[in-house]
Amino acid sequence: MQHPESSLVKVIFLDKDGTLVKDVPYNVDPEKVVFETGVFEGLRALQDYGFKLVIISNQSGLALERFTQVQLDDLIDYFYLIFEQNGIELSGFYYCPHAPSSENVSCACRKPQPGLLIQAAHELHIDLARSWMIGDILHDVEAGNRAGCRTILIDNGNETEWLKGPFREPTYTTPHFPDATNHITKNAVPNA
Repeated sequence: MQHPESSLVKVIFLDKDGTLVKDVPYNVDPEKVVFETGVFEGLRALQDYGFKLVIISNQSGLALERFTQVQLDDLIDYFYLIFEQNGIELSGFYYCPHAPSSENVSCACRKPQPGLLIQAAHELHIDLARSWMIGDILHDVEAGNRAGCRTILIDNGNETEWLKGPFREPTYTTPHFPDATNHITKNAVPNA
């Protein structure tokens, strides 16, 4: 179904590990979740500018049996709760459950593929051209660029390969999440 341009929403797609929270590999324990400095203030500012907030995350720990679906579901519930407790609405949490492929054949949902962003855009009526993807590695940037979003790389040391490509150049780079949100709000029209 097609939606009139005016009914589409603008979104900030957010990588989870290394962007919103400290990267602890395969962690599904809410007690070990540590949010990065300034995340909630930044998310509130983005929300005030009319952006919906959606998490986009690769969760290969499911396929690798590092955690169960129940454990991941509990972690997702925790994210919805902690956002709400901080005055923020989380509009969606999309994840790829597949393991990285060793044969250059991968699913359409694992970043750097844009599948999860496109799925969210369809389900939540998102205007991808007015939306942003924020992540800490170039796979996040590539997924956002392939989906048609503007992109921000949080250059905090988590990107170690720096493989270049046609979709791997971010719109903006910064080491800090608050600066990323400031950049977006300076370049966005409030509530439009």
